[in-house]
Amino acid sequence: MLRTVKENLLRAGAFAFRDRRTRKRDFRRLWIIRINAAVRERGLRYSEFIHGLHLTGMELDRKTLSEMAIHDPAAFDAVVEQVKAKLAA
Repeated sequence: MLRTVKENLLRAGAFAFRDRRTRKRDFRRLWIIRINAAVRERGLRYSEFIHGLHLTGMELDRKTLSEMAIHDPAAFDAVVEQVKAKLAA
């Protein structure tokens, strides 16, 4: 019985280690999906938006952009307009 407990603890540790990385991957994927949906409503594609964001020099991460698109659409609109202006220039 003690042996199976030890084996289960080892497996649980391995799953926890693996899934900590999987959770990071899943959240990044979710943020990208949210940003893409919000940006397409405003007439851009995700890749264009990210490229323009880098050109403007704004250092906003995907988590922040995703939360902004959901909870503060006015601020997100301002970011998108700056990106569009930079892409047009």
